[in-house]
Amino acid sequence: MSAWQNLLACLPHPPEFVYDFDALAHTPVGPHLCAMAGTQQNPAFHGEGDVLTHTVMVCSQLCQLEAFRTLDAPQRIALSVAALLHDAGKPRTTRLEDGVFSSPGHSITGTHIVRKLLWQEFGLCGSPEKLQLREAICLLIRHHMFPVHALEQEQPERRLALIAAGAQLVPCFSLHLLSLLAKADVLGRIAADMQESLSAVELFSQLAEESGCLHSPLGFSSTHAQYAYLSGRNVLPDQPLFDDSWGEVILLSGLPGTGKDTWIRQNHPDLPMVSMDDLRRTMGIKPTDDQGRVAQAAQEACRVHLRAKQPFIFNTTSLTPMMRSKSVRLFESYNARVRIVYLETDWAEQLRRNAARTAVVPESAIDRMLDTLIPPERHEAQRVEWLCV
Repeated sequence: MSAWQNLLACLPHPPEFVYDFDALAHTPVGPHLCAMAGTQQNPAFHGEGDVLTHTVMVCSQLCQLEAFRTLDAPQRIALSVAALLHDAGKPRTTRLEDGVFSSPGHSITGTHIVRKLLWQEFGLCGSPEKLQLREAICLLIRHHMFPVHALEQEQPERRLALIAAGAQLVPCFSLHLLSLLAKADVLGRIAADMQESLSAVELFSQLAEESGCLHSPLGFSSTHAQYAYLSGRNVLPDQPLFDDSWGEVILLSGLPGTGKDTWIRQNHPDLPMVSMDDLRRTMGIKPTDDQGRVAQAAQEACRVHLRAKQPFIFNTTSLTPMMRSKSVRLFESYNARVRIVYLETDWAEQLRRNAARTAVVPESAIDRMLDTLIPPERHEAQRVEWLCV
């Protein structure tokens, strides 16, 4: 059996609904469980002890929830893995300050750890089904603490809609699943504020249901209205908005060797392109060198097309929201409409294609890029697409 099939056999399924932690120790998850066992927590919020003890309790509580048992298989698998690894970031982030253990940023750190683990060790990449399942798990881990604190946020309804919009790209994700993970997370610890936290999760679910996004994304009058609302503009979800953009700029996103050049040739051979790889070759700069001059040249090349109101493709890696937002802001400042296209392929194929490139990116560099990769989310542009090539 593959590593993924071995993991599936250890997860809860009908009729028993139990995790096999003994078998899990012999999968690629094992080292992470071992690291959790050696990571302490603040006893004021985790009287049960270390992170692994908490994780086992969370998994047990999840299996007892009737709402979990009635999920379809993809949702149950996504939630099972998310519960198992929701605190995978704590071993890296836990610190002792003034005699108190804390784990700042453990959710996002855990998301990166789990994405890379699922991608490289379990092969969850390169097909729509694998991509969507992996990212459902990652969304659950990234936001697993949000339900307890949702009502503390400014404009919580907008934040709910933003997170729920992830289901447009990840069909097996929902705020309902997130609420189940949060509930199990609360029940799987010993603390004085448990009842208060459970009430907060219940209020989160009620607000999401009243807002119309508990089980599916919030509805909008148009994609333009959706982007405006999720971007923070003072508009209503059902408010008709006029799109006065002059045309579309395509921003590509994906690891080196994914096949971006091939996708362009096959789908948009007539569109002008600004390519970071081409600029590097022209300027004699290696992918491992400082990229400041290349980025500056790329921005100026983009501006040439933007001033002319000429649709074009920006061919770059754009692996993080920060990298993409910088480009999106530039394009939109010229009143262009932006479409982000994220491309992904199988890991072995990724490395093979990269090795066949004219300018090979060292495998170690691609591995480091995978550490930081966050596929584009629905709210980042008017259109966001995930494609496996």
